[in-house]
Amino acid sequence: MIGVLADDTESSVVNEFFELFKTPWEFYRSGYDYDVLLCSKQRFRNSSAKLVLIYSNEENEFDRENGVKILSQRSNAVLSYKGDRIPIYGNCLAFKSGGTHGLVEDCTREPAEVRLCSDKQTVVRIGFDLFHEIRHLLTHGQPLLHARIPTLELHIELLLDLILTCSIPLVEIPPSPAGYNFIACLTHDVDHVGVRFHKFDHTMFGFLYRATIGSLIKFCMGRRSARYLAANWMAAFSLPFVHLGLAKDFWNDFDRYLNIENGLNSTFFVIPRKGDPGRKASGPAPARRATRYDVTQIADQIQRLVSARREIALHGIDAWRDVNKGRTELATIQRATGKSEIGVRMHWLFFDENSPAKLEEAGFCYDSTVGYNETAGYRAGTTQVFRPLGATRILELPMHIMDTALFYPVYMNLSPVQAETLTGQLINNTRRFGGVLTINWHDRSIAPERLWEESYVGLLENLKSKDAWFPTAAQAVSWFKKRRSAVIENVAREAEAIRVKVSVDNGDDDLPALRIRVHKPSAQKPFLPGQVACRDQFAETTLNRSQEIEIAL
Repeated sequence: MIGVLADDTESSVVNEFFELFKTPWEFYRSGYDYDVLLCSKQRFRNSSAKLVLIYSNEENEFDRENGVKILSQRSNAVLSYKGDRIPIYGNCLAFKSGGTHGLVEDCTREPAEVRLCSDKQTVVRIGFDLFHEIRHLLTHGQPLLHARIPTLELHIELLLDLILTCSIPLVEIPPSPAGYNFIACLTHDVDHVGVRFHKFDHTMFGFLYRATIGSLIKFCMGRRSARYLAANWMAAFSLPFVHLGLAKDFWNDFDRYLNIENGLNSTFFVIPRKGDPGRKASGPAPARRATRYDVTQIADQIQRLVSARREIALHGIDAWRDVNKGRTELATIQRATGKSEIGVRMHWLFFDENSPAKLEEAGFCYDSTVGYNETAGYRAGTTQVFRPLGATRILELPMHIMDTALFYPVYMNLSPVQAETLTGQLINNTRRFGGVLTINWHDRSIAPERLWEESYVGLLENLKSKDAWFPTAAQAVSWFKKRRSAVIENVAREAEAIRVKVSVDNGDDDLPALRIRVHKPSAQKPFLPGQVACRDQFAETTLNRSQEIEIAL
């Protein structure tokens, strides 16, 4: 059991952190024996715990009483631990300490931790404020510089490793469904349902330029093939016939997505009304944010998607900033789908710190806006569905990969090969930590002039080969709700086994089961560079209902 000694102001952050690191814990109670005592900021008490962890980015009473010397205090430090880089967004202390250390400042190699050991107890003094870092990640998020680092997961990994290297076994419900390595959530923002809706506007002129001159430039630079060039020029030539109704609208690709994703689930985020750019924080949004269709114009397509067991969610306009408009947008999608539970992702990813509470009040069951327009990666530093701070019910399904970020010249401007390498790295991270990899491939992205179908198909094949579960966005969120409902009520050591009593909300029987995992303590000395991560040393079993389980070590 982990006892947490923290300020009352940190309680919401602490609670959310331990929903993501699902292991037995409680706020510190005087006189109770803990295996691990985790102290935050200035707070520290003498304890019989085998391991005491003191996280603080300022000198404290413990430092003065125990002769812990501080070398420096830096902001925006990056720490190194066993080959991983962990950005620190608050202040971070470096200590004067001899010997070999695992947690060090990346550039100076100065230690960011100090160990004080006795026969009965190990105290580890860590130079940053853990819960300040978690709050920052779940509210402000990460800058583009660190987008590819799953920082929150690395904080969990570090804490787990500190515990196991002190020979303390630990029980966890990991964020990966039983029978699968991780979750892959396929989503599509529906911004343009047909090229026929665009006449003499910026979208039309942009298409013509990119399909003709832009394609030729890419072909001459060797970035795209002759087939790509020919397909785009043929699409540009056919444009008048599309408008006359004599040729197929090559931007209407719902059926094509159903074929590509055959046997998989996905979610389509659709616009509630046309011609409305909405507002940004400082005033009216640019006119080009407005779309040329609304949900009533694609009623037939929506019914085909629903019949194919695809999810329809809202691609919101003003719901992020206005509760009443959010309710109106929600009602529009409810009428179109006949469903009451609707999720949302904001158009152009408009969002601020107050948005989760507003979306919750409007009645949405989840949000999936937290992500980057400009790059791929972990804006909130996590692979997991989380509850935004300040919200009480709504959960956030973070977005990690967006096609336009990968391929747009003004963003990453990757070649297909470069995109495959990058997405492969993100897949490997999700296999390592569990959680969900959320992908946004826009409705027109497999059509001219983008023609990113081959990259999408390759991404799907890679995900399939890694044993991913492919739910809709709503199903992915429901699985995490199931995990959040689980309570580890009791853990008892019996000879060479661990007996665990867990209660869990049965919920949807169609969802994969949970896992109960017992991490085995590491016999290796702690903090050695190149040490094998302890996360690979465990025993586990599945859990799909409230029960008591015995797991052999």
